Amino acid sequence: MVKIAIVGGSGSGLSTDVAQEIIDVLVAAKKHEILLLSRKDAPASSAPQGVTWIKANYEDPKQLAQILQGVHTVLSFIATQEDPASTVQKNLIDAAVQASVKRFAPSEWASSGLEHLSWYAYKAETRRYLKELNKDKKILEYTLFQPGLFLNYLTGPYKSSNHVHVMETPFDFNKRRALVLDGGDNSRITLTTVQDLAYVVARAIDFEGEWPVVSGIRGGDMSIGQLIALGEKIRGVCPSLIDLRYVLTLNEPGAPFEVEKLKADELDSGAWKTSWIPKLDHPSIPPKQVDMLSRVIVAGLLLAISAEAFSCSDEWNQLLPDYKFTQPEEFLSEAWHGKP
Repeated sequence: MVKIAIVGGSGSGLSTDVAQEIIDVLVAAKKHEILLLSRKDAPASSAPQGVTWIKANYEDPKQLAQILQGVHTVLSFIATQEDPASTVQKNLIDAAVQASVKRFAPSEWASSGLEHLSWYAYKAETRRYLKELNKDKKILEYTLFQPGLFLNYLTGPYKSSNHVHVMETPFDFNKRRALVLDGGDNSRITLTTVQDLAYVVARAIDFEGEWPVVSGIRGGDMSIGQLIALGEKIRGVCPSLIDLRYVLTLNEPGAPFEVEKLKADELDSGAWKTSWIPKLDHPSIPPKQVDMLSRVIVAGLLLAISAEAFSCSDEWNQLLPDYKFTQPEEFLSEAWHGKP
C-alpha cells in the first residue's frame, strides 16, 4: 500500500471527469490510501471509504509540501487554461520534490502533440519545466499519460462511463455525420476508452519498474477515413433487424455519413462555415460561451488531428502485455447496439 495524492479531482472540468473514473478504480482495488486535494472545503456528504479530502492552497508550495509528506505518487488533473505559465503545476512539482514524492503525473490525459491546441499551453510549459528539472540528474520520476481521444465521446448522447460527460465531436455517430479537414482522411488518431485509461493508471501505480517519460496508452489507432467507415458500418444497419455478432463480421460498408470537408486556412482564420457545429456543452463551460468556444475548439481539434497530435504511442500496451485493451469496433458496436 502507498499513499496517492489526486490533485484537482473535485472540480467540474473535463480532467475532473477523468480523475473521478480513476478514483473509482483505485477505491475499488482497496490497495492504497488516497488523498484528494481541492481548493474547496470538504462536502457535507462523506468521501468514499479510503479517500481523505484535504483543502489545499495551490498558490502556496510550502503548504503543498507539508500535505505531500509521505505521498508516493501524485496524479494531477488541474487544468489551467487561463494560466499558460502553468504556475499551479509548477508549485505542485516544487512541492513534490520538497516532500520527496517518488512519482508524479502532470495534467495530461489526452493528446501526444499540442499543435493547434492553444488551450493546452500550460501542458507545454509543464513538460518543459519537468524536462529541465531532470536535465542533469533525475530529481523526480514523472510520466505523461496520453490516451488520445476517448472513445466514450463517440457514444453521445448516450453515456458510456460513470463520469465522462459526453459531448458532440466532429465525428457524430448519433446523426451519422462528420466534419473533416480536406485532404485529412489519412491522418491518424488514437482512440481509447476512459475505462482502459483508469485501469492502466491503477496498474502503473503498482508497476515496480521505472515509469517511462511518455506513457502512451492505445486502445486502437486508425485513420480518419477508417473511423468514418467504421461509423458507417456500425450505424448503417438497422439495429432492430440485425444481430450484434453479425454487425461485427460485416465487411460491407453501411449507409454513408454526411461528410463536410473544411480547408485549413478557413479553420485557421475562424471563417469556416458548416451546416452544423458540434456543441461542447460541458458543465464547466458557461452556457453563454458554449457556441463561441465550440467553434474555437472544433477548429483546433481538426487541425491538431491533421498534425497527428492525437496519435499516441503504446508504452503501456508493451509494459502490460497481459491487459486486453478495448478495440474501437468492439466498443462502439456494443454501445450503439439497439440505438435508433
